[in-house]
Amino acid sequence: MKKLPIISIIVPVFNVEKLLSRCIESIQNQTFKNFELILVNDGSTDNSKYICESYCKNDLRIKLINKANGDKVMQEI
Repeated sequence: MKKLPIISIIVPVFNVEKLLSRCIESIQNQTFKNFELILVNDGSTDNSKYICESYCKNDLRIKLINKANGDKVMQEI
């Protein structure tokens, strides 16, 4: 049986390629490990989407939701 994460951390992402790795790695490096990280890419036009995808491939706790800028996201979660 798959163990569900105790908490979900939701990070909005919009054109933050310069800060994104630092943000994600800060969350990954916490001593508490039973979490899921949901990155919500709000139609970034920089490399933010690709940075998110890279982290998703390497850490199964991280999930990415891509959406057009300003669209609702609740049905995705």
